[in-house]
Amino acid sequence: MKLGALFRTKGVDSLTGEADAGGQGLKRTLTGLDLTMLGIGAVIGTGIFAAIGTATAGNADRPGAGPAIILSFILTAVACVFSALCYAEFAAMIPIAGSAYTYAYATLGEMIAWIIGWDLIIEYAVGNIAVAISWSAYFNDVLHHAFGVQIPAWLVTDLRTALRTPDIVAGAPHIFGMPIILNLPAVVIVALITWVLVVGVKESAVFNNIMVATKIVILILFVIVGFKYVKTDHFVPFFPGGWTGVQAGAAIIFFSFIGFDAVSTAAEECRNPKRDIPIGIIGSLAICTVIYVGVAVVLIGIIPYSELGVADPLAKALSFIHQDWAAGVVSFGAVVAMTAVLLVFQLGQPRIFFSMSRDGLLPKRFAAVHPRYRTPHVTTIWTGIFVAFFAAFASIDEIIELTNIGTLFAFVLVCIGIMVLRHTDPKRHRPFRTPWIPLLPVWALILWFLPGNLIAATDWGSRGEYLVVLAIALVGAVFSGIGINAKLHGRRVPELAQTEFALAGVASCVWLMRGLPSVTWWRFLGWLALGLVIYTLYGFRHSRLVQHVSAFPARFTLIVPGTLTGAALAWWFLRDQHPWNLAVPIALLFALALYAFSVTERRAA
Repeated sequence: MKLGALFRTKGVDSLTGEADAGGQGLKRTLTGLDLTMLGIGAVIGTGIFAAIGTATAGNADRPGAGPAIILSFILTAVACVFSALCYAEFAAMIPIAGSAYTYAYATLGEMIAWIIGWDLIIEYAVGNIAVAISWSAYFNDVLHHAFGVQIPAWLVTDLRTALRTPDIVAGAPHIFGMPIILNLPAVVIVALITWVLVVGVKESAVFNNIMVATKIVILILFVIVGFKYVKTDHFVPFFPGGWTGVQAGAAIIFFSFIGFDAVSTAAEECRNPKRDIPIGIIGSLAICTVIYVGVAVVLIGIIPYSELGVADPLAKALSFIHQDWAAGVVSFGAVVAMTAVLLVFQLGQPRIFFSMSRDGLLPKRFAAVHPRYRTPHVTTIWTGIFVAFFAAFASIDEIIELTNIGTLFAFVLVCIGIMVLRHTDPKRHRPFRTPWIPLLPVWALILWFLPGNLIAATDWGSRGEYLVVLAIALVGAVFSGIGINAKLHGRRVPELAQTEFALAGVASCVWLMRGLPSVTWWRFLGWLALGLVIYTLYGFRHSRLVQHVSAFPARFTLIVPGTLTGAALAWWFLRDQHPWNLAVPIALLFALALYAFSVTERRAA
């Protein structure tokens, strides 16, 4: 069995050649200001309107950050800068569709590219579930404050919350003794957005600027109205959840920064990528962070943080201080802004499917185009069905956690990809390079303080996190030493030693991922395992890098359905028990993937 086949790559020249062959070169018109506005428009969305609440209040699986959510915002912004600069280097060098999926195909191999492509479904489709849930909550607020209409709780509540609230269950209609509970507005808005995208919608710079202005004005209004009601005693204690709460809050509030990679994908359209890309990335992140910190200060100051575990925390805070008119305005602005986010994310998912289908990893029908509307209607409709179904019943906490871990994992692989390509292809022209600044003081602090935490750790999750970060810090210190020594002796710093920002990106993303509950890690592993099954059963065999497709033996018609059914049943019955029990269905899926790969390799030999 040749495992090397899983890591076959498409060279950078091959990837860029495919784009050039299509005659689709883009005109370089964007400036640093344009990219900054693009970044602000992509970043400010559901996270600040919804995720800030659950990150501050916490839940049964993780502590809340409390007032220290302010620190969580700053730490998350720093972590995002490292990953964003790595995205920028890749985007300037490989400016074609597919984003992280394409970058991984060029550096880490086909299987890793598949994992990222499968992983990006979490960022786009699963992320949109959270957007739809929050949209529903704010839409309900608009109806209540503007028209005095209140949708019944059983039509705007997720299933888990409703089942824990006897009054909601009692008020819901029952069929055969089962309560009918679903988030109807979330389903309706997803269905409407899906229909619009199937019929066809044109992206507009004017529309984007209006959305950016609307979101910023709404957040500034919240700060202005709420500022005079701020009470300093709401900031005590500042660290109710300790450092663990800050880490968990940062891991959740990361949802507020998702979208900054949109800046890096515009590298081919920049007048001066070396100057404009870092301006756009750092400028948009800095502006968003200042706005976020301002909102967080006012939010914590006007309402006890323990009351914020809802899908519409800003509106609830304004209602708490009896500013219902402002709550209605903020809710309306949130509905408008999140409608735009839903549109963009639902538009983006088919692009990922298109790239994967073009490479043969998914069937050609995933790139099917409607004969009349000329839109990818098949994937758009299936994405809409997927998002609408889970938006009807899922809790926003669980969805945000899963979205964040999937996106952070993609960021880790992009950062590693930069290091790999710097080592394997150091002479390649890079219109933009992730800057090199020796981070030796940072690595030294980690190596000094973290061993004590490692010794004191009481669970394997913490030990694993500390070991990974310590190993990264050790490598980073070596890179700093090599680079500083080369500079002192007038020599050129080796390319690999110049990737300290990429290393810092990996370390910070691992730190953020560790702040998520253990059950989220198991759900993510289950998602990856299912993706590997699909890859080994179809993508690995139909890839454009394969000369011919080998058929599976007849016994697979029994083995595959049987294993998938067994894994699904095991997951269903073990889901509410100890998270470690989920290792059983995950192991079944990994075993099926490995078996399918070995059979394919033997038949191809």
